[in-house]
Amino acid sequence: MMGTVKRRGDSWQATYRGPDGRERTKTFRLQVDAQGWVTDQLAAIGKGRWIDPSAGKITLRAYSAKWLGRRTDLAERTIELYQWLLDRHILPVLGGLPIAKAAPSAVRDWHAAIAADHPTTAAKAYRLLSSIMRTAVADELITRNPCAVKGAAVERPAERPVASVAEVEALAAAMPEHLRITVLLAAWCQLRRAEVLGLRRKDVNLLKGTLSIEVTRTMTMAGNHVIKDPKTEAGRRTVAVPPNVLPTLSTHLSSKYVSPDPDAPVVVGTKRGPVTVGVLGAAWDKARKAVGRTDLRFHDLRHSGLTWSAATGATVAELMRRAGHASPQAALRYQHATEDRDRALADALAGLAKRSNITPITTADGASPEDVADISRTNPAVNE
Repeated sequence: MMGTVKRRGDSWQATYRGPDGRERTKTFRLQVDAQGWVTDQLAAIGKGRWIDPSAGKITLRAYSAKWLGRRTDLAERTIELYQWLLDRHILPVLGGLPIAKAAPSAVRDWHAAIAADHPTTAAKAYRLLSSIMRTAVADELITRNPCAVKGAAVERPAERPVASVAEVEALAAAMPEHLRITVLLAAWCQLRRAEVLGLRRKDVNLLKGTLSIEVTRTMTMAGNHVIKDPKTEAGRRTVAVPPNVLPTLSTHLSSKYVSPDPDAPVVVGTKRGPVTVGVLGAAWDKARKAVGRTDLRFHDLRHSGLTWSAATGATVAELMRRAGHASPQAALRYQHATEDRDRALADALAGLAKRSNITPITTADGASPEDVADISRTNPAVNE
């Protein structure tokens, strides 16, 4: 398979025949450039890395539509998210470019512009773009993925706030009567919002004090309810309900709001219909304002409950099972100290002293450090 370089007036015409039998021609001002181009193309053919130059002419807008249309494995909510990221953040800047012309520098500038104000969104959009471009490489439309910004795909969310036990009780009291149970289930049972909304009467076993997480309920951007299985097998689980929540849960189930039908949703509106995310969000917004914790999102109730669980000494494996985490990385974020846990540790230390019959050290007014030191020396347990 040979290539040729011929002079054409003031320029040089380079030609080679591709693996598909078609000739490709390109004109250069300098002979060395023409010869270099032919050599590169023939080398790529020889190594099996040749890509049809015309293939990369498809725009990112056209290719992304084709890419998304082929992703029949994606959930409806995920498709909505991807389409929103494309329409809002990717295509307005990069959509008109042929995918072969999407240079790493263009991707870097695009990402930096979004990350300046919306770093989390920038990471999501970057991951989507990179996934699309990886498929383009696999489809042999481009030779390499132009998404090469180090760390751009990593989300670095701020540390989420933690509510105290007293604040959770106050938040529940500030909610409408038929929605108070949502706060308690999210915090004390560490359920996701979709899991709370997906609970059915038959999923609650008051005798055993357990909840079965079998389905979730979310809403599309168009406002349609989506009932589906948990995202992972770990999400399908049975959760023990703390005894302090069981009486409230029992009262809620016997209220006028929840239908006796086994398939009836546990969280309902005033007319026994499923509660929408918007209605729950509006009630939650009023409650957190009433309590003075406007920084809390509804998901922070689950975060708070898992933090409490970690503070009681729960292992990573125990946190994973209770939270429905598929990987230990998610559970590890809750293994951090809290002020409440520090007080519990202090109380536990005091209990240790009491069990050891250690007399508290007291000093008279004006006692010197040497006096205290003398007392410590006569009671060795103080220094242990």
